[in-house]
Amino acid sequence: MSQFFFNQRASLVNDVIEGTIIASPWNNLARLESDPAIRVVVRRDLNKNNVAVISGGGSGHEPAHVGFIGKGMLTAAVCGDLFAS
Repeated sequence: MSQFFFNQRASLVNDVIEGTIIASPWNNLARLESDPAIRVVVRRDLNKNNVAVISGGGSGHEPAHVGFIGKGMLTAAVCGDLFAS
């Protein structure tokens, strides 16, 4: 039987976003806004002369889409509700 642990279902997506930002090995991720309702993760080392590539979808299948943010990949990811895709 599978077992899961989390604090509260309502804060699950925000907790995953914060954990991913903290655990980023290159410390290159940031949240677009501090408001928990805005769940957009962006690159800190963004070159504004380049075209931005943004993806998004439902949460619950991490590290998609936030896991693909980085050099040569996504510029930002929008995290939707749990299993919303």
